[in-house]
Amino acid sequence: MNIQYGKQSIDEDDIQAVVDVLRGDYLTTGPNVTEFEQVVCKYTGAKFAVAISNGTAALHAACFAAGIGAGDEVITTPITFAASSNCVLYCGATPVFADIKPDSYNIDPEDIKRKITDKTKAIIAVHFTGQPCEMEEIHAIAKEHGLIVIEDAAHALGADYKGNKIGALSDMTTFSFHPVKHITTGEGGMIMTNDEKLYKKLVLFRSHGITRDEELMTCNEGGWYYQQLALGYNYRITDIQCALGISQMKKLDRFVSRRRELVARYNSAFAEVENIICPAQIEGCNNSWHLYVVQVPDRKNLYDKLKEAGIYANVHYIPVYKHPYYQNNGYSEVCCSNAEELYAHMISLPLYPDLTDEEQEYVIEQVKKNI
Repeated sequence: MNIQYGKQSIDEDDIQAVVDVLRGDYLTTGPNVTEFEQVVCKYTGAKFAVAISNGTAALHAACFAAGIGAGDEVITTPITFAASSNCVLYCGATPVFADIKPDSYNIDPEDIKRKITDKTKAIIAVHFTGQPCEMEEIHAIAKEHGLIVIEDAAHALGADYKGNKIGALSDMTTFSFHPVKHITTGEGGMIMTNDEKLYKKLVLFRSHGITRDEELMTCNEGGWYYQQLALGYNYRITDIQCALGISQMKKLDRFVSRRRELVARYNSAFAEVENIICPAQIEGCNNSWHLYVVQVPDRKNLYDKLKEAGIYANVHYIPVYKHPYYQNNGYSEVCCSNAEELYAHMISLPLYPDLTDEEQEYVIEQVKKNI
């Protein structure tokens, strides 16, 4: 038995989409990039999208477009992958960690309020496991203090917040298309926005800060001419990846539906099991379930026993400020008590569309046996 906590779901249509690009004229930036952006815009309701090399690059680009820089502070959650705060450091600013709520595992708006200073520039709200944050409350805080809101929705493609798809609610929203996410482009990401000025900044940042747009250039010496207007990066995504993304988007709703079905089966199986806390169902939100995280008394024992049984669970996440880099750079005194309590007991069980009912029953059996 070899059951991973998550993995891609690829079929022959996906493979053919990639083969078609390999036989065509474009391998890197080409028509599939634009089409992929349009497909995700249509799905989420956002006006603009910028496909980019990966989810971390998407966060970096969003911070750049937001004008985050030296002297600024950005509030985010510690229960996330390090990229959610590293992107702030890339821009020379300071991440500030607000604690999570014990029920949703998402950033607590009340603690956001407590962490705001005159240096605060933005809030990065992370939809952990695919569970949307309390965006109405976060937007109200941002409006009161003149802050930018960036949603890290790496876990939340396909999720709904009060009837609206995640992707078009805030100044910017970022997605990741890593193989364990809801759809994959191998590596890849995207930034969504409704603001055309932010969109143009993001496009520049993705490709060295260079443009051929006559409206943006200071002069034009001919058809070959281009100008670097900002210090950007080579964060471009390829036509190969975007062809895969377009194909995967056709199956997104089915993928999310299967994830929800598997979660319902887990919840039912563990409902009466002592010493296991299942994730809460938050009213008004429809989780897209990137991860299925439970709490148990002895996480290490269960992790090790599952591994012996051929089940490769995982832990998401070590509180970011606990990593040595952060501990050695000013965060040694930080303590988010709810986040640390959750980390001490959390474990992510296998969850992906191709997980069969039989495999899931085996996981359930082994969890109950070793809890």
